Amino acid sequence: MLKNMLACCKLYISESRNIRALHSIESSLQGHPKTLLVNRFTDEVYNRVGYTLVSTLIAGTNDTGPASPLTEAVFDMVKAAYEFSDLGLHCGTHPRLGVVDHVCFHPLRDATLDPVAALARSVATRVGEDLAVPTYLYGAAHTSGRTLASIRRQLGYFKPSASQNQWAGSLSPNSLNLKPDYGQINPAQNSKGVLTLGATKWVDNYNVPIYCTDIECVKRIARQVSERGGGLESVQAMGLVHKEGVMEVACNLLDPGRVGAGRVQAEVERLGRKEGLNVGNGYFTDFSQERIVELYMELINSK
Repeated sequence: MLKNMLACCKLYISESRNIRALHSIESSLQGHPKTLLVNRFTDEVYNRVGYTLVSTLIAGTNDTGPASPLTEAVFDMVKAAYEFSDLGLHCGTHPRLGVVDHVCFHPLRDATLDPVAALARSVATRVGEDLAVPTYLYGAAHTSGRTLASIRRQLGYFKPSASQNQWAGSLSPNSLNLKPDYGQINPAQNSKGVLTLGATKWVDNYNVPIYCTDIECVKRIARQVSERGGGLESVQAMGLVHKEGVMEVACNLLDPGRVGAGRVQAEVERLGRKEGLNVGNGYFTDFSQERIVELYMELINSK
């Protein structure tokens, strides 16, 4: 039943220090009462904010299948971000490809991936055509199901662009060597960057602090933890500078029901001991999908 179908969107903005910009981005939700903000995670060192939005799926028109108020809300947040932020002024220790770095839709409760992927494509079309931002689809939103990581690698996402392992300023025109699905690359108009936008099953984001100053060592641990480096299945990881004297192994858990935070924590601790490093307790940057649904229902029932 549609009333039991929810769609979730995680939206990552490459900004945490410009209060005016963030206020404008969040104020854009005021015209969308059927879409609720259930989490906001801010990291000032990374200069990044993650928003989690939830709404229902509703019957579509003209045989288009289920739609959602979520698409209009997400588009307005993206539009506001581009109006009030400039990638050329951005600097932080977390990789990014654009003012709006990443948008991902997820099904919740009884929803399935196909209608949620249609929501992602709907937003991508408008961002590319109406806002003229190069937009790359991934996951179920893309015909080949390509991964977010594969796009990021081709666009140089994982390589710092400034000293001290920082990402600063607009994207280099030399890195934009992949044709977008929507929008056109125009190096002369690079204040917005590019956008990666997809639809997948639920992903947990889990970061583990390591108390040291050797980023190369932490990157080596991250590679060994990740599936790509021969580590844990369905885990993506990268080593980042976080605070003075603190590095992090930042992880995407693509199948948290099979390989969850506990196994990741244990593996980072094991590898840290081999390097003689002190590993701290990890943390999630969002709630579990079960808690997201609970929070959404609590907010709906309180209205």
